[in-house]
Amino acid sequence: MMKNLHTKLQALFPVGELTLQRPNLGFVTVPKDHLRATLMHLQRTEGFTHLILLTAVDWLEEGQFQLTYLLCNRTKQLDLGLRVMIAREGASMDSIHDVWPTAATYQRELREMFGIDFPGSPHLNEEFILEGWNDIPPYRRDFDTKKYAEANYNQRPGRQTHDPATHMKQQLYPEGL
Repeated sequence: MMKNLHTKLQALFPVGELTLQRPNLGFVTVPKDHLRATLMHLQRTEGFTHLILLTAVDWLEEGQFQLTYLLCNRTKQLDLGLRVMIAREGASMDSIHDVWPTAATYQRELREMFGIDFPGSPHLNEEFILEGWNDIPPYRRDFDTKKYAEANYNQRPGRQTHDPATHMKQQLYPEGL
């Protein structure tokens, strides 16, 4: 069933090869400029009425983000993921909140956590999860968690740091070996 859907999509849009994770779950790559038309076709013609998830992956070395739009056709029990690659520098993607209103929440999260812009999406620039955040978005792979923690969180008085291997041996074998 998924292969038939892929064949239909290929006839209409420049979609990439189908990657099957299981018989009812597949992924295709769609060029950025064809995402909206592909989503609209899947929703209106193919019965993919539910946006399950919108997420991102940071491909730092390639200078790109991968956005994945996971859709569900409940009637046919099919899930289809559309992958879109966008430039990491000045990352921006068209909003789909008018197609699936729940997308606005995902887009707010991706804006805050990755720095991806979705022009026109409601409440996009309002604080969402990271109140008062003033550093680079924390889900970007070049965000240095250790450096941020050392700069922003003071060591508590009396706190000690132990070498994990030695400390665990002492905890497990207090009288030695």
